[in-house]
Amino acid sequence: MLEGKLVRLRAPERGDLPVFVRWINDPEVTEFLQFEPPMSIEDEEIWFQHMVQSKDRTFAIETKDGRLIGNIGLMGLDLRNRKTEVGIMIGEKDMWSQGYGSDAMLVLLRYLFEEMNINRVGLYADVSNHRALRSYEKCGFSREGVVRQYRFKDGRYLDSVQMSMLQEEWMSSRP
Repeated sequence: MLEGKLVRLRAPERGDLPVFVRWINDPEVTEFLQFEPPMSIEDEEIWFQHMVQSKDRTFAIETKDGRLIGNIGLMGLDLRNRKTEVGIMIGEKDMWSQGYGSDAMLVLLRYLFEEMNINRVGLYADVSNHRALRSYEKCGFSREGVVRQYRFKDGRYLDSVQMSMLQEEWMSSRP
């Protein structure tokens, strides 16, 4: 288990899947995510089995009092080149804009840079996802540019901001 100031990151459990499905099927929660609902519990079971068998990892995010509020994960983990991409979802809307997502991201970054010796962590966020962009910048990510028409949603193409952080930037920002 990985701990931050506000949250703990732990391995997801099969019992978490109904909660994940509820979040994934909520249009407000998935507005900026790069997959399309609806998802069934069976779909989530398939994802869970794939996640258990792959190098990519997802962590459940829970508050210090044990409330499951989201998940955060690695995609495309490349150990040879020491890089990965990350994604996060705070599924409990009453926990939005309270620092839980930023704390979870900082916990994951500490693990990636200090424990796994990853050199580069990247992500993409919709240009209109201002809350996420503020959070990522607060965590130390730098904007690399705008990827035009990066994804298609609701009948239109959306631009995304590409962001990253390097291990040397992480290490120089720590006391």
